[in-house]
Amino acid sequence: MKRIRLTGFSLFPWLMMAVIMLGMFSAASCESDKPPIAPAVHKRDSIPVMTSYGVSKLISDSGVIRYKIIAEEWKVYDRTNPPRQSFEKGLLLEKFNQTFHIQMYITADTAYWYNQSLWELRGRVCVWNEDGMIFRSQLLYWDMNKHEFYSNKYSHLITPDREIKGHSFHSNEQMTQYEVNITQASFPLQDVQAPAATPTDTVT
Repeated sequence: MKRIRLTGFSLFPWLMMAVIMLGMFSAASCESDKPPIAPAVHKRDSIPVMTSYGVSKLISDSGVIRYKIIAEEWKVYDRTNPPRQSFEKGLLLEKFNQTFHIQMYITADTAYWYNQSLWELRGRVCVWNEDGMIFRSQLLYWDMNKHEFYSNKYSHLITPDREIKGHSFHSNEQMTQYEVNITQASFPLQDVQAPAATPTDTVT
């Protein structure tokens, strides 16, 4: 009976093959355990760089606090052109004078702030100022650089002495000087004594 002698030299290839196969099985099992990974997002135009909830923020102008923003949700987009901030769940904005007295309230269902200069206010927009003026519309723009409000939608303006409804609106930032494309207006009239009736001529 012949004996087969296995030398270390002849075992080496088999050992190497076993190690390689074991490594392949281990790698395959590890890869299957990894969660799926989505491809990298290179364009962030539609993704906000910041989202805040329950916001109450003071904003200064030339080093003086002039505005207060209250919102349920605030999103900041830095890659859009122009950069914008959105308040899609409603906005309350207060404007202060130099003595921190509230000059104006602005509310809207949705608001967009472009490049920190132009406001686009949409849905049940309401503006109130300290003179007792109330403005309502579904759309209002506020240009903070030009210090003016304007709208091309139906607008309803109520002042202490008149009520105006129109389909275009333009005013200064204080809403003390304004232009309205009037379709309906009502003004209070002072009591005027009617002239005495005169007999009419008759023809026989």
